[in-house]
Amino acid sequence: MTKHRLLLVDGSSYLYRAFHAMPDLRNGAGDPTGAIYGMVNMMRRARSELKADHIACVFDAKGKTFRDEMYPEYKAHRSPMPEDLVKQIEPIHAMVKALGWPVLMVSGVEADDVIATLASQATQAGWETIISTGDKDLAQLVNASVTLINTMTNEKLDINGVIEKFGVPPERIVDYLSIIGDTVDNVPGVPKAGPKTANKWLAEFGDLDNLMANADQVKGVVGENLRNSLEWLPQARQLITVKTDCDLSPHLPGLDDLHAKPEDAPLLRELFERYAFKTWLRDVERQLSGAVPEAVSDFDLAGSPIKNTAEANVKDAVKKFGPTATEATTALSQETTDLHGAIAKRYECVVDEMALDRWIKKIEGAALTAVDTETTSLDALAAELVGISLCVTPGEACYIPVAHRNGEAQLSRELVLARMKPWLESATNLKLGQNLKYDSHIFANYGVALQGITFDTMLESYVLESHMPHNMDNLAERHLGMKTIKYEEVCGKGVHQIGFDQVDLKIATDYAAEDADITLRLHHVLWPQIQASPGLLYIYGNIEMPAMRVLGIMERNGIRIDSALLSQQGQEVGKRLLALEGEIHKLAGQPFNIQSPKQIAEILFGQLELPVIKKTPSGAPSTDEEVLQKLAEDYPLPARILDYRSLAKLMSTYIEKLPRMADPKTGRVHTSFSQATAVTGRLASSDPNLQNIPVRTEEGRRIREAFIPAEGCKLLSADYSQIELRIMAHIAEDENLLAAFAAGKDVHQATAAEIFGVPLESVNSEQRRYAKVINFGLIYGMSAFGLAGNLGIERSAAQNYIAKYFDRYPGVAQYMERTRLEARENGYVETVFGRRLWLPEIKGSGPRRQGAERAAINAPMQGTAADLIKLAMIAVENWLEQEQLKTRMLLQVHDELVFDVPLDELELLQAKLPDLMCKVAELKVPLVVGIGIGDNWEEAH
Repeated sequence: MTKHRLLLVDGSSYLYRAFHAMPDLRNGAGDPTGAIYGMVNMMRRARSELKADHIACVFDAKGKTFRDEMYPEYKAHRSPMPEDLVKQIEPIHAMVKALGWPVLMVSGVEADDVIATLASQATQAGWETIISTGDKDLAQLVNASVTLINTMTNEKLDINGVIEKFGVPPERIVDYLSIIGDTVDNVPGVPKAGPKTANKWLAEFGDLDNLMANADQVKGVVGENLRNSLEWLPQARQLITVKTDCDLSPHLPGLDDLHAKPEDAPLLRELFERYAFKTWLRDVERQLSGAVPEAVSDFDLAGSPIKNTAEANVKDAVKKFGPTATEATTALSQETTDLHGAIAKRYECVVDEMALDRWIKKIEGAALTAVDTETTSLDALAAELVGISLCVTPGEACYIPVAHRNGEAQLSRELVLARMKPWLESATNLKLGQNLKYDSHIFANYGVALQGITFDTMLESYVLESHMPHNMDNLAERHLGMKTIKYEEVCGKGVHQIGFDQVDLKIATDYAAEDADITLRLHHVLWPQIQASPGLLYIYGNIEMPAMRVLGIMERNGIRIDSALLSQQGQEVGKRLLALEGEIHKLAGQPFNIQSPKQIAEILFGQLELPVIKKTPSGAPSTDEEVLQKLAEDYPLPARILDYRSLAKLMSTYIEKLPRMADPKTGRVHTSFSQATAVTGRLASSDPNLQNIPVRTEEGRRIREAFIPAEGCKLLSADYSQIELRIMAHIAEDENLLAAFAAGKDVHQATAAEIFGVPLESVNSEQRRYAKVINFGLIYGMSAFGLAGNLGIERSAAQNYIAKYFDRYPGVAQYMERTRLEARENGYVETVFGRRLWLPEIKGSGPRRQGAERAAINAPMQGTAADLIKLAMIAVENWLEQEQLKTRMLLQVHDELVFDVPLDELELLQAKLPDLMCKVAELKVPLVVGIGIGDNWEEAH
């Protein structure tokens, strides 16, 4: 017998999300249509992605329910439905029905209770149920046959997912929520008892009844709060518990009446025409005339396709949605550009408490608020807050100045932050920003923990177009067709530039409020494009947004340095530089400025008449590093100049600079991690750059010795072993390569045995070195010419080695050819997880195209490795917080994570970290993580 699947959509939450995704969309008659438009997209996508033979969309009916009778304050703080949304409710119901969905609204019964009753009936009938909702209350329904999907975040909650998210199984969700309360529905919990406290109590006492029976055993203030809440908790539990036994018979005779129906094309034509959805109207007219539609439909604005696992074949989804999404994106971008250019701006400068209270009430009732800060510095950890800007509706924004130094009246920083802190720290008040990691630091500087971070336009842009600029000015021009006010126009340039705290409030308001306004408008354009691709949605929701939070934590943690040791190293390196300078002058036959490329060129090519390798754009002989390295193979002077440059760079970049950058109180340096820099998804480190300290030179390794743990701690390094080769094996699916990793062999030794035709145990160190160069070289698309130069052998011999490699690993050769073709066809390649790595020059010609093809071969491996380490960071940080450990994550350097670990947690970390990092994804080869521990970074590494 075929097992039925029931798909239940929480229509009430869908329609709010649809409305706030495009609140300003209207038809020619001026009627609001954004919620209708978004709802159609979401419902179509849900039906397409979450395939089920029985479906229903459940809405809340008008009027009170038993919960309102039981507790008059239930949902009392919720703002009334926006008038523009009220006008769209009936059309939405009509549209959903026309799409083939049964619509349920039961008077006196909340949608949650209808959903719970249907899910219970389906379980009793042996059906599988999927509930599409963002409501955490419904997690109590999850069981072996009921799963929750949150299409906003792409989160799937089965039994294990509920445990991972909340720390308790589904059967304890009601107890958990009763303890912490439900702010969305205005159901209080135990004061000061958050998720960690609830988890602790339920782990110790088992359930809420036993906890209440033993409340006298709970110590401290929170224990007193628990005892004061004993009379209330049973009522809280009753309010939070969804009913699974509602009488639905007047509305629904049986589950079979929820059988999925086809779309009603004639009715859809009428509705699409009425609400001016031209693309859909053309499609349905072609359908009714018997023609094949040119496009499936416009992509959704507020729903999202579901990606169950990172291993899903994203290519199928891209083929399915790619052309349609591209056409729709182009059309929507043009429509949006016209729309945003026509929106009138209403920017308010908030300088009195009445206006502040009015805006706080406005953002408290908003589904999504764009927030931005103006400060005194780009250094987030040292910057002071100058003002805050907010926007909830395109064109309508405010600026709240708090520290302008020009004598104009304004509210104090202390007062504004105190009033706004509950909203800023509310996880249920969703927030949007442009690089919110920076703003989070600014608020943290004043003891405010920014919560509810849901969208970030910089990261949206990065996920969509990693090869393009992601600053707001560029994004606004590119996606909205709008010219923004530039910072230099407000503050001036160069030596005449003033701080933002000196700008007049009128000018500051126009600039700052526009930032928040543009951020909201950009989100309305960028977010739908991400939702059109399952892969991009996964990258954004499961990797980049969670990683942003972790990076903020790491930046504030910083890492301790030994300034005395660096000072000692500085003296030694200074002596070495002087000795090298003398040696260089002697080899040149005269003194000259070693830092001057022009003087180096005169010495090398004028006086010593060394061969010119290449020239600069101006026609002069080049003295760049590549040239000097080539010359150094045959001449001593270029080799010494390279040594000097390397040491001088270490001296200025690290040895002299790090002590000046350290916090004088803590001795720690705080690097800044940029997510939106490298096209492959890799992080970039700056101020100071701690990812580029050389590890192949003795001096570079000695600098790492100056990075030390906190008192009572050790530094622990955890890094993925041969990660890109493992990813190559996974992607290429080469049998020999997969077998080598599966057997735990030394892959370089195994490759050497294959290439040189010798038994594994007979491979010598030189053969293994050759194989290592070949393994890693081919990952980077190295040619026979490059391999010959790297190994110092004839080109024909290098070509022979490559031929033997591909003969033994044919899957790798096939992968490379397949990737070149796909890159040329699509203009991008993808990681295992769906990140798109754009290659603008792949369709060109000559050396640039060849370079793009080499990048295409390597990018999926480097990009997948970047995705993996971010997933590892997220998993590890979540675990550290869940276990309430004192270990702190400090650095990420490509495939390595560095931690400060207290001595009493070392054993636990050694055991747990490899397991956590290896389980973030399932590849076709095992992942391996190495652990190192020491009293400095070099020793741990």
